[in-house]
Amino acid sequence: MSLGNTTTRIIVSVVAIPVIVLSCYFGGYYFYAFVLGIGLISYFEFRSFVKKKEINANFLAGITAIAAIITNSFINFIELYYLILILILIITIVELFSNLSSPILNLGATLLGIFYIGGFASALIVIREFYRYDYTYGGFLIISLLASIWVCDSAAFFGGTALGKHKLFPRVSPNKSWEGAIFGLIFAVAAMLAAKAVLLDFLAWVDVILLGMIVGIIGQTGDLIESLFKRDADVKDSSQIIPGHGGVFDRFDSLLYTAPAVLLYLKYFT
Repeated sequence: MSLGNTTTRIIVSVVAIPVIVLSCYFGGYYFYAFVLGIGLISYFEFRSFVKKKEINANFLAGITAIAAIITNSFINFIELYYLILILILIITIVELFSNLSSPILNLGATLLGIFYIGGFASALIVIREFYRYDYTYGGFLIISLLASIWVCDSAAFFGGTALGKHKLFPRVSPNKSWEGAIFGLIFAVAAMLAAKAVLLDFLAWVDVILLGMIVGIIGQTGDLIESLFKRDADVKDSSQIIPGHGGVFDRFDSLLYTAPAVLLYLKYFT
């Protein structure tokens, strides 16, 4: 007898969440592997979107470039500016000899996938390594951000289902409402305030409030961005790789989009 979708989602969550939390807490190569997995699989799923539009994002160049960007954020083997120059040179030369139609579209999709997914994923590594004086702080912050995103998503769904009357962005995601988005924002901030009491005592109250607002606004925007891609490609989920949950890009779109905003806040305002 097959399991229902809700049961499958619960089982997968019960197994996956502790693994994710532990990788965030221990950091190092565990967290590096986690982020690398998000980046590579999300690019594979993104490439499937653009293939439906008859655009050929380069798979090998894309995953190699994303692996290089994420790895560079972890071990710093070259300045990022020079790495970007090298990647663009290589990818454009590869396209020159690929003999595929629509090279402008191909290059555009390849580079968008690399810098959107790889660049944003690499920000997660930098956040995890941000607090050198106490290595656990970065882990606590990533765990808190994940919890805030999950709470935000749930609150937006249930709040929108119960009270949603005004469409948020019908062209992109017709089921999302302003009421749901506001619920998500409020609960994202509440989750970060709760995290301050439990894990984030090294941050000021104003910091956790603003980080919660970043999650509630930027995170939900990231979800809309991925919905824009999926609607253009006419797909419901980025893949079916996670039973009951869809794809990796589906599950971590908000985290990817939130990461650079959080990193910029940490660097310039804390």
